[in-house]
Amino acid sequence: MSNNPAPPPSPALPASPKLVAMPVFYTPLMAAEAGSFSPSAAKPSAAVASWRKLDVPLNVIAPEPASVQDLARAHLPAFVDAVLSCRSDNGFGNRSKAVAASLPYTSGAMLSAAREALRNGRVAAAPCSGFHHAGYANAGGFCTFNGLMVAATALHAAGEVKRVGILDFDHHYGDGTDNIIDRLRIDWIHHYSAGEHYGSPADATRFLSSIPGLVAAMKGCDVILYQAGADPHINDPLGGWLTTAQLYERDLLVFQAAAELGIPVAWNLAGGYQTPLRRVLEIHDNTMRACACSYIDIF
Repeated sequence: MSNNPAPPPSPALPASPKLVAMPVFYTPLMAAEAGSFSPSAAKPSAAVASWRKLDVPLNVIAPEPASVQDLARAHLPAFVDAVLSCRSDNGFGNRSKAVAASLPYTSGAMLSAAREALRNGRVAAAPCSGFHHAGYANAGGFCTFNGLMVAATALHAAGEVKRVGILDFDHHYGDGTDNIIDRLRIDWIHHYSAGEHYGSPADATRFLSSIPGLVAAMKGCDVILYQAGADPHINDPLGGWLTTAQLYERDLLVFQAAAELGIPVAWNLAGGYQTPLRRVLEIHDNTMRACACSYIDIF
């Protein structure tokens, strides 16, 4: 038996310090009037205006627009060119120049938020939506370019990440995200879309109890891209299975689990079709509140 004393246990690593303000990647150039049933194209400006009224300190930063090369890593280059030049319909079923001009900034906001979350080791927000139904060579379902996949492929190509988690809690299945993953034969993205598995009020308790495990399953990822959809709300005309309180609990569970595991999170908005828009913004306000409770120093 060795007479050497056992080495002392390694000290626990200190938790990453909380942030003093929430990084939010926003520019008015992200917003456009799409002339559509969906408010998502114009929603970035309304969401940020609403967040500014909360007791949450914000650090609003203009995002770098996604380049054509960034967009074309996730999408067929000819499709990217046709949409940006208004020769092909966007996700709203029209060829609006205003929408086309906003698209590099919406995907760019997601990419910028992901890079900031990696930098600070905690979190960043991108108040944009309209991503997960956009496939490799098609727009649809109010989604034109898939900013989740644009961000993931840009980060991977630059060597900034090895694995990415996409946690999609929109009401609907992220079929476009899976389409791009399949077309590009990507094996380094862990994609989970709640809309593929849940959708009834009877599912609510089981869904909420599953969230810590869903986040823990992404422990090997360098960053999680989280879609905090508003359309699962019980009163949403295209959703309808979670209450306001349950949506807040959903977001809090995501952020708390990721914070405890030390996985950076970049989050964006998705869905939400109630009128007036204020009802949707209240859900997005709650996502910001849940995030602040997990990451901001004063909470």
